[in-house]
Amino acid sequence: MENQTYDTGARNSGKEVIIVTGSSGLIGTKLIKRLVKNYRLIGLDKTGNPFPPIEAECVNFDITSEDSIRAAMERVRYGYGNKIASVIHLAAYYDFSGEPSPLYEKVTVQGTENLLNVLQDFEVEQFIFSSTNLIYKPTVPGQKINEDCPIAPNWDYPESKADTEQVIKEKHGAMKTVLLRMAGVYDDEGHSIPISHQIQRIYEKQFTSHFYSGDTSHGNVFVHLDDVLDALIKTVEKRKELPEEVAINIGEPETPSYEDLQQRIGKLIHGEDWETYEVPEALAKIGSWGMNLFGDPFIKPWMIDRADDHYELDVSRAKELLGWVPSHRLLDTLSVIISKLKEDPVKWYKENKLEMPSRLKEKEKEEVQAHASH
Repeated sequence: MENQTYDTGARNSGKEVIIVTGSSGLIGTKLIKRLVKNYRLIGLDKTGNPFPPIEAECVNFDITSEDSIRAAMERVRYGYGNKIASVIHLAAYYDFSGEPSPLYEKVTVQGTENLLNVLQDFEVEQFIFSSTNLIYKPTVPGQKINEDCPIAPNWDYPESKADTEQVIKEKHGAMKTVLLRMAGVYDDEGHSIPISHQIQRIYEKQFTSHFYSGDTSHGNVFVHLDDVLDALIKTVEKRKELPEEVAINIGEPETPSYEDLQQRIGKLIHGEDWETYEVPEALAKIGSWGMNLFGDPFIKPWMIDRADDHYELDVSRAKELLGWVPSHRLLDTLSVIISKLKEDPVKWYKENKLEMPSRLKEKEKEEVQAHASH
């Protein structure tokens, strides 16, 4: 087990302790920087991941091993004592390919149970779990989903989150628990797989950008990273006032349809309406299967099965219990995301881990050569 830093005065600093699992991820790194002013931060993450910000001590662990978690937490006990204000559990397995994997059970479900078992030996006030809106049964436009609506996940990722929620209900012990059911996260650079790929298709004027295998009036709900951070911080701050067990939706109150996104992206990039045609499911699957023979494109047959899924969140509980209201809207932020794409396409493609078209590869090569000549 490796440690990044250790402050010998941490135990006596007077600040309460917060643990963030998955501390080197997109949310974890930004969250630690926001929390460090008022709390002592420990980041737990697997060996091989980048270290979290220097504001936190990093303790490497293997969440699939209870012995490894116990060793990591003994390190925490030695440096910071037995009392923990909040454990913010972000670590989980996720694979957008849609392929089944035993890691959903091993990492997300069983890993959380392992963590909860070890935490019983500590005085933990609060356990926050990063769940997803995708655990809910899809709805239709105009019908919002509140926290008491049916749970009906329809692929491995949300199924693992729903199963983990059940584990937390059964195994949390004396800890207060908060299940934050988050919408799809994005930020000013994009950093959202479905959004960045939709932008890419239209930016490159790909043939597939004009077709959709579902109802274009349907869509998914999103939430800006800054609003997610605010929600997490408020959840920690309000921990003494919150119920012993509670689920809270975190998302924007309006869900843009696929058509809304298409038109907005097309206007921002090319200054024109973007024609989008609905394709019958069977035909879309044949087309997707055919394209997969030539380079593993983003659109997979499994996505077509869920293209009609629609999610709108009722976030009134978040406002009532946390005083949280999102300050961003995806349709507004698209102008920021796309301005960054236009300013530096190579950087934007790299940030979003996208395959660059040949013209951008050439541009990158020219930039590298120009830099080397200086």
